[in-house]
Amino acid sequence: MIGRDLLSMEDLSREDIEKILDTAAHMQEIGQRAVKKVPSLRGRTIVNLFFESSTRTRMSFEIAGKRLSADVINFSASSSSLSKSESIMDTARTVDAMDPDLVVVRHKVAGVPKIIADALSAPVINAGDGAHEHPTQALLDMLTVKQAKGRIAGLTVTIVGDVLHSRVARSNIYGFIKMGAEVRIAAPPTMLPPGIEALGVKAYTSLRQAIEGADVVMMLRIQMERLQGALFPSVREYSETFGLSRTKLRVAKPDCIVMHPGPINRGVELSHELADGGESVILEQVRNGVALRMALLYLFTGRPSKDEEVAALGEETK
Repeated sequence: MIGRDLLSMEDLSREDIEKILDTAAHMQEIGQRAVKKVPSLRGRTIVNLFFESSTRTRMSFEIAGKRLSADVINFSASSSSLSKSESIMDTARTVDAMDPDLVVVRHKVAGVPKIIADALSAPVINAGDGAHEHPTQALLDMLTVKQAKGRIAGLTVTIVGDVLHSRVARSNIYGFIKMGAEVRIAAPPTMLPPGIEALGVKAYTSLRQAIEGADVVMMLRIQMERLQGALFPSVREYSETFGLSRTKLRVAKPDCIVMHPGPINRGVELSHELADGGESVILEQVRNGVALRMALLYLFTGRPSKDEEVAALGEETK
């Protein structure tokens, strides 16, 4: 995977996903050591190009790079030349001229990581773009499910909430279906994307029907910053209809796990007791985010050397 971009879950085959998850499982062991560091990416430079606020994703990419001994540079839009009206493309080209080995991009506008990837020589990983996709979140979610359930194929995964504006939902739909799970979505009619069933999901406007018999329930944050107009009467009514509590969860399987990409609107999407209860694997998602992103940096960072390119060309011509 060296030198490839990761912009969408559609970029990955099932074999790619299995390779990433297996590598991440090995990376988890590093986080349990007294000295949480290996020299795998020593001498490599990774740039975190974040144009949008982030806590979990940005910190986990930074920690992941440092645990692999890479030199990690964190870009902040507020303190960059963007504040002096420099264009995003000029900023990206400036970064590329410094010869990084991989660039991680997050932006509030869908498609920006693809535009930057097309302009850069270094590989690019999409850390979330608008309401488009968030592939690394989907991969860490799949790692968490596989860790909790031992498998992904054959499971029933229900995604609940603001699907219309959720990049997490889209990436998880692509990923879990590709890995053989049944995916259901539940949301108010105004938060269901038109034609979403074409992706292979079952769509519901009833929370109870959607989570009945589910192995995994993934709650989504209401994307208040992306809402345009009133898509539901009130936060209180939304919570009563689509908020998840332990009582509502009883119709799912007894060993059902509860997930959330964070940050949680407590008392809206999830009750306090469920967010902090034994059913919740939310903190495991955060913990797995570091191992998963270590795996991605390890697998994608760098550009093939001339010797590697010549060797690859020789193999192709045999």
